[in-house]
Amino acid sequence: MSGELVWKGNMLFEGECDITGHKVLFDANPHSGGNDVAATPMEHLLLAVAACTAMDVVAILRKMKQELTGYRLELHAERHAEHPRRFTKVVIKHYLQGNNLDAQAVEKAVRLSDEKYCSASATLRVPTEVRSEFVIEA
Repeated sequence: MSGELVWKGNMLFEGECDITGHKVLFDANPHSGGNDVAATPMEHLLLAVAACTAMDVVAILRKMKQELTGYRLELHAERHAEHPRRFTKVVIKHYLQGNNLDAQAVEKAVRLSDEKYCSASATLRVPTEVRSEFVIEA
C-alpha cells in the first residue's frame, strides 16, 4: 500500500492511497492552528479501527446467515498524557440489531475480528516499524 499526503494550508492535509484513490481530509483543532474542517489524525485512527472491526463483523455474520438490520459502535479511547500522545486503551462496544440474532454467533464474529482479522487493531497491538525520510525539493 502506498499513499500521498498533500498540505493544503494551515493544518489541513489531503491524503490519498493507491488502493482506492479515495481522498481523505485531515485537520487540527483551532487551538493547534487548524480550521477544524476535518477529523484529526487520531480521530481517523480510532475510526479506522472501528470501521475495520465493523466490516469484519458484518462479513462474518453474513457468512453465518445472521440478518443484521442495524449496527453501530461506540468508541472510547484513552491517550498518554505526554507526547507522543498515543492511545493507551481503546474500548469498542458493538450494538447490533437483527432478526433472531444468535448471541453466540455475534460473540464469535466480534472475537474473530478482534483476534484474527482486523488489521487496524492488530497494528495498534504490536510494534510496527515506522521510518521517516526527507527530500528537499527545488
